Amino acid sequence: MLDTVTVLPQALAALAPSLAGKKGLVVGIANDQSIAWGCAKAYRAIGADLAITYLNEKADRFVRPLGEELGAELILQADVTKPGEIEAVFAEIEAKWGRLDFLLHAIAFAPMADLHGRVVDCSRDGFMLAMDVSCHSLIRMAKLAEPLMQEGGAIQTVSYLGAEKVVDNYNLMGPVKAALESVTRYLAAELGPQGIRVNTLSPGPLKTRAASGIGNFDDLISKVIERTPTHQLTSIDEVGALSAFLMTDLARSVNGELVHIDGGYNMMA
Repeated sequence: MLDTVTVLPQALAALAPSLAGKKGLVVGIANDQSIAWGCAKAYRAIGADLAITYLNEKADRFVRPLGEELGAELILQADVTKPGEIEAVFAEIEAKWGRLDFLLHAIAFAPMADLHGRVVDCSRDGFMLAMDVSCHSLIRMAKLAEPLMQEGGAIQTVSYLGAEKVVDNYNLMGPVKAALESVTRYLAAELGPQGIRVNTLSPGPLKTRAASGIGNFDDLISKVIERTPTHQLTSIDEVGALSAFLMTDLARSVNGELVHIDGGYNMMA
């Protein structure tokens, strides 16, 4: 008879999530409060080799020390609104590694005037810019990643409940994130045959630099803490932990999913 006291722990140890030997690209670290930073830390903690990007020279001084802390092998500039920059990142990855195993897309933007106004009043240019940075950039990155993921891979992006339901002051980003979530499902279907999984993370509100642009954000935070069953906010480290698991081969059957990480707030009426 098998000694389950011995065998079971060994079996569980074999199932420990690992990214050892995996090569990953993290796009979206702005500072040490970023969701992408929480994810990058988790990837590195379970063995991944990382490439990270920063937006521009102004952001470099905040992001580079974080990349160095993680031992990132590539720290590259990538402004998706500037032709050729994201393509250059993938070219560097191909030259350095010859492959890519996973990608985190955690960027979004809307002009402040459009973000703070009603959706019905948003400008055409503002809407198009928000869609380009927050949504179409994922399509472009997935296209660039596909040939580097010959043995399969994982792609994730980041959304928010305001894509599914009307959230006060989320405004323009609601429709934009809804488009992003739909794009994720279509990419998951199209890239699935190549073994490339595409999923969306939907954390609760976090006090990131991007969130600071949302009107009355402190009121939103208070409401979430009150109504969430756990009565607490999600942290970037909690988002990172689940993201890291979903990047591993243990989650190879998870594809095209919208994964809420919000303590159950999304289910409340």
